[in-house]
Amino acid sequence: MPVYEFRCQDCRRPVRLWMSFAEYETATAPLSASAPTCPHCQGQNLKRRIGRIALAKSEDARMDTMMDDSALAGLDEEDPRSIGKFMRKMSREMGEDMGDEFNEVVDRLESGESPDSIEESMPDLGAGGSFDDDF
Repeated sequence: MPVYEFRCQDCRRPVRLWMSFAEYETATAPLSASAPTCPHCQGQNLKRRIGRIALAKSEDARMDTMMDDSALAGLDEEDPRSIGKFMRKMSREMGEDMGDEFNEVVDRLESGESPDSIEESMPDLGAGGSFDDDF
C-alpha cells in the first residue's frame, strides 16, 4: 500500500498516511468529507509533500552504471574522504545493505581517517585480506 506524505499546516509536523490510491483520490477530492486527519493535532489542514521516488533497475543496469568510466570521476585514491564517498555510492548503486562493518569503515573514511588506521583498529577486516589490497 502506498505511503503518502503530508505536512500539517496547523501543528507543522510531518504526517505519513498509508492508503490505497482509491482512498487517496477520495480523501483529497475537493470538498471531501473524508479528508485526511493529522494524527498529532487532529487537524485536516494537510499539505501534500512529494517524497523520494525509487526507480527499479535490473542487476545488469546497476553493473553497467558501476563499470562506466564516469563512475570513477572525482575519485582521489590518496584521499580517504574520496574513497569513502565512492564506496558509499557503489553500495547505494547495488541497493543492498552491506552490513555494520562496511558502514563503519565508510563512515570513518568519510571523516578523513586513513585506511591504515582503520585496518589497525579492525584486524579482522576483510577476513584475512589487507584493506589496501581492495584499492
